[in-house]
Amino acid sequence: MSRSASLASAPARDMSVNKALWVLLALCAALIVLVLVSSSQGAVRIPVTEIPDLLFGDLLSDEEALWRNVLMEVRLPRVLLAVIAGAGLTVTGTVMQALFRNPLAEPGLIGISSGGALGAVAAIVLGAPTLFWLAPAAFAGSLVATAVCYALGRRHPGMSSLLLAGVAINVICGSLIGLFTYMANDAQLRSLTFWNMGSLAGATWQQLAFLAPWTLILCLLLLREWRGLNALLLGEREARHLGFAIERLRRRLVVLVALIVGPLVAATGVIGFVGLVVPHLVRLSLGADHRWLLPNTVVAGAIALSLADWLARMVVIPAELPIGMVTSLIGGPFFLWMLTRKMR
Repeated sequence: MSRSASLASAPARDMSVNKALWVLLALCAALIVLVLVSSSQGAVRIPVTEIPDLLFGDLLSDEEALWRNVLMEVRLPRVLLAVIAGAGLTVTGTVMQALFRNPLAEPGLIGISSGGALGAVAAIVLGAPTLFWLAPAAFAGSLVATAVCYALGRRHPGMSSLLLAGVAINVICGSLIGLFTYMANDAQLRSLTFWNMGSLAGATWQQLAFLAPWTLILCLLLLREWRGLNALLLGEREARHLGFAIERLRRRLVVLVALIVGPLVAATGVIGFVGLVVPHLVRLSLGADHRWLLPNTVVAGAIALSLADWLARMVVIPAELPIGMVTSLIGGPFFLWMLTRKMR
């Protein structure tokens, strides 16, 4: 490895490798336990000890047949979608915070989330509400918003112009979403209302068959960029001196973020604060070395959204709260605390 790459990949001095590995293992164990507990609880309670038999064993009674139907058709797809969405949203938030060198950054800052939301809303209103159309529409919306933002922001060097272009893109997308909402009929308006508040209730195995490998592969590609993200923390001039092609790196990172966020927005609706709060908490615990920060935030994000989904289902049984409402109620006050702490 060259000296420049070695400098960029040097771990933060205040964090040991052993600590990061133990934290990662603990988070993985906590995620497994949470998946089992969350899969067992809800309007229909399933004993945790029965889950292995329900998945792999023979049915013995009508009650077990009901449990297995609930577990396989409703509960487990939803829990796994929470894991996938939490991991994807959190790792993209981590990347955006490194890209902007700001702990308050997230994909929505440069219009990626709002572009995906616009594409999904357009698909719903124009009569294509299934994931087969929603995912490509949201994906296209994220990419178009990202491309326009870059076209506007590249006229001036640095991230400030990209940030200002993102503000404009968010305003335009918000206005167009309002226009489509105005055009929607009663049934579409109801779908848009619940979609805007975020929900995992529509999770299916067909969704997971597409989203799971897609998100996993793109997350692994982002994990490979840890050296470049460490270099960006030093500043763009220092990163260039270390041998990184900053414009190419920045473009690659933003495109990967858009590719992850677009389909997730289509599947889950608008879920805020997960990609902002979780990376900040993990960074406070482990430091800023992305070699360990990225994998830990992936698992921590999966835990956070799984826990939010469990709360959304358990607070008002047999009904449920929109998961975006839960994450906002928890993340909003935490965001204000981060903001006041940063101002000090």
